[in-house]
Amino acid sequence: MLKRVLIVLIALALVGAGAFWLVTMPRPLTAADLPDHQPDLENGRYMFFAGGCASCHATPGGDDPFHLGGGLELKSPFGSFYAPNISPDPEDGIGGWSTLDFVNAMQKGLSPDLENYYPSFPYTSYQRMRPQDVIDLKGFLDTLDPVTGSVPDHALPFPFNIRRTLGGWKLLFLDGKQFEPDPALSDEINRGGYLVTGPGHCAECHTPRDMLGGLERSQWLVGGPNPEGEGRVPGIAAADLDDWSQGDLAYALESGFTPTFDSLGGSMAAVIRNTSQLTAEDRNAIAAYLKSAQAQEALR
Repeated sequence: MLKRVLIVLIALALVGAGAFWLVTMPRPLTAADLPDHQPDLENGRYMFFAGGCASCHATPGGDDPFHLGGGLELKSPFGSFYAPNISPDPEDGIGGWSTLDFVNAMQKGLSPDLENYYPSFPYTSYQRMRPQDVIDLKGFLDTLDPVTGSVPDHALPFPFNIRRTLGGWKLLFLDGKQFEPDPALSDEINRGGYLVTGPGHCAECHTPRDMLGGLERSQWLVGGPNPEGEGRVPGIAAADLDDWSQGDLAYALESGFTPTFDSLGGSMAAVIRNTSQLTAEDRNAIAAYLKSAQAQEALR
């Protein structure tokens, strides 16, 4: 009898292990999934600022946004993450990556050897981007100077240090859908929605997360606890911006000044360094989207 019970338990364990292995399998894009597109380096540079790449990946303590040696520590309830080197260095950066490797990283959260990336790298937002914009970004990054030097490994306790489990997390929070404009909304609001939900990845900080670290989409952009443990990230949903006009928002994204002549500080200072590089039309589009309650409901 005991022997039979052990056999059943072993069989169940094997079935469970097999199911876990299948559920967490990487699901990369293939070359056939990519559009036939030659990189537009000017647009790639624009996407660099729209996505705020320097805010995390520029070498800490430097003043060159294109010196992408990484190393910034990102604290979270799950442990500390360190932003990687994304310069064209072939050893320490991404100089050896193909375009397909880069698109899989940005939109599938997968390394070239198909290991899962942690969502501290906001691929749940970057999946909304047009593949052409991602390809353009890769083309621009390839023109920058290589930076030597690796960064520390992530400091995560068990079980968060098991990357394979992220395959299951992705089934819950990575749907693979690109941004779809809403024909009921204006072109300006749709453009702002694309920039906010895709390259700008605003929701990654301004939307609360559940216990698994996924965005609570029912509370889109309403703010939430600071992941680093101090204070609160403010809401930027329409209801939180009643005292701001669209012009106020657009001006703040350019200058960093609020309607009361205060200045945006903390991590928003880095955001403004990026949004100030966007066109006035795109800053107005972002403001139009944030001020539109209809858009925020329709474009979640």
